[in-house]
Amino acid sequence: MCSQLVQAGDAPPPSTDERRLRAFQQRIDRDEKIEVGDWMPDQYRKSLVRQISQHAHSEIIGMFPERNWLTRAPSLHRKAILLAKIQDEAGHGLYLYSVTETLGVRRDDLIDDLHAGRAKYSSIFNYPALTWADIGAIGWLVDGAAIVNQISLCKTSYGPAARAMVRICKEESFHQRQGYDILWQLTRGSEAQRDMAQDAVNRWWWPALMMLGPRDSNSTHGEQSMKWKIKRHGNDEIRRKFLDQTVPQLEALGLTAPDPELRYDAKAERYRCGAIDWDEFQRVISGHGQCNKQRLKAARQARESQAWVREAAAAYEGKRNTGRSARRNGGRL
Repeated sequence: MCSQLVQAGDAPPPSTDERRLRAFQQRIDRDEKIEVGDWMPDQYRKSLVRQISQHAHSEIIGMFPERNWLTRAPSLHRKAILLAKIQDEAGHGLYLYSVTETLGVRRDDLIDDLHAGRAKYSSIFNYPALTWADIGAIGWLVDGAAIVNQISLCKTSYGPAARAMVRICKEESFHQRQGYDILWQLTRGSEAQRDMAQDAVNRWWWPALMMLGPRDSNSTHGEQSMKWKIKRHGNDEIRRKFLDQTVPQLEALGLTAPDPELRYDAKAERYRCGAIDWDEFQRVISGHGQCNKQRLKAARQARESQAWVREAAAAYEGKRNTGRSARRNGGRL
């Protein structure tokens, strides 16, 4: 009996929460997927909601620079491709908002936060698309950077998010090819078209590098997200992979990066870029980019103008549910 007594100086037994947290981390370390209904730390849940909702918001806001070119695309073929891409992005937002709902968050609340300016989305979508070549640069550079990041998220520790990312990445690969094809055709065209392609790359190059997030040393959530395997790679590593993938494609297009310090490091077998203007990055994500106000205004107007669609869908679903109830009750309401 004496052996069961806690001796003076012994550590107290772990609490229930401590045991749960330890077991949770062991599951993460074994690369097990966390599924809906599994116990998880509150901070893990909050981190997932923050990351996934930011991605969902980015897919929705990302449609606005492209929608402005639907009626100005140079051919019916290009219009059809761009429309399909925009529809894909709406679907990506839907998948991701649905994932956040499995974490107990209402989609409408997340959208309210976005429209009120309380939620963040990718900094890249606060730059204007001035020419048709910008649509190519968005597809090639922006979606290309997104793919490098999102491929690693296919192995994120939360199962519903990982499965959503698999489908999103497959569709994003087509978006990147669409953008590259636009620039390829322009660089094989007239001198004015080549100049337009180069101008677009000049304006989108640095924002594409910034959109992959701040340096790891300045990342607020990076270390814990890596421990929980919400993220599988740091921002700096993802940026390096993007450069290694993109610079050879840039050379194949016959275009140049607006970075005189960009070079290939033969010893490290990787490309190195010049200094990124992180002050600009902070200005944009703080709401002071070229199109921050314009993008949020367009999103709010779109939601307001489409309220009747949501109301009609809700009424239709209510009518169907009433019919099902009547059939289950033998026709009696």
